[in-house]
Amino acid sequence: ANDMLHELYPEVTTIAEDVSGLPTLCRPVAEGGIGFDYRMHMGIPDMWVKLLSGPADEQWSMQYIVSQLCLRRVGLEKTIAYTESHDQSIVGSNPIAFRLMGESMKHSMSVDLSRRPPVTIERGLALHKMIRLITMALGGEGYLNFMGNEFGHPDWVDFPREGNGYSHDFCRRKWYLADNHLSYHRFLLRWDCAMHTLEENFQFMTAGHLWCSSHHESDKVIVVERDELVFVFNFHPTNDYFDYKVGAPEGGNYKIVLDSDASIVGGQGRVPHHKSLTTQPEGIPGNSKTNFNGRCFAFILPVLPARTCQVYTRTTNRTTDSGVFDSLE
Repeated sequence: ANDMLHELYPEVTTIAEDVSGLPTLCRPVAEGGIGFDYRMHMGIPDMWVKLLSGPADEQWSMQYIVSQLCLRRVGLEKTIAYTESHDQSIVGSNPIAFRLMGESMKHSMSVDLSRRPPVTIERGLALHKMIRLITMALGGEGYLNFMGNEFGHPDWVDFPREGNGYSHDFCRRKWYLADNHLSYHRFLLRWDCAMHTLEENFQFMTAGHLWCSSHHESDKVIVVERDELVFVFNFHPTNDYFDYKVGAPEGGNYKIVLDSDASIVGGQGRVPHHKSLTTQPEGIPGNSKTNFNGRCFAFILPVLPARTCQVYTRTTNRTTDSGVFDSLE
């Protein structure tokens, strides 16, 4: 069937939803495979449910998150990464936003620019952004969004049936939340737009280079390289880091292109955006024991706030203006 579809409709993309781990699912039929273009990375949303249903985020294992996101045949089969789908949002379960913020979403999502959000909302907004970006950065060659996840939809999905008196109350998506400029939902939507703009500008998800140079358990920091981009995630709930060193794949000057702490996406605006960060050599090239986290170069982050993530690119690779935040104005 896949051969027939690709021959008759070359523009078609086929995606398999399979939990067996069948190794030939996305290999060509000529190799004895089944010929799908992508497979769903179904373990990722299950991982987030497990983490959000278990211990507090200060106890999350960075190594576990990285290993689960990378649990696929990189370079041999393409996968679709996603944080949640209908399986996580049907009646009896809850979407990620509600798992993070709970009942506070019903009365504390209105923006008050004169003060910071309530603690529960601030934590939820921060982790919601980080969860989506690290899933995109490490989880596969494509990214799937479940309807409403892009702006933190608070409700599950439930279709009319005898058990709910054939109610239509949850048989809908509250799209108006994304359009409400007085709601924190708009910041989550802006972040989703920024992530996709980053992918459109750099096409990092389909690039060959993927490397996690650090998953530091006590710092709760993960550093990931995807093509020319360096992703930095600080999952620590309270620790802001100053002059924090991260490894780099190449020497040169690095500039920030995405920041979850930017005010335009609901952050506190603590990370400087117009400062070029210059790498320093680290040890002997080719001798990993002398390098920093196995990298021959490193640069210093002026500040890495708690529960935030940033993306950097080498400025000599392309224009220093990525247009990511400009597209959100």
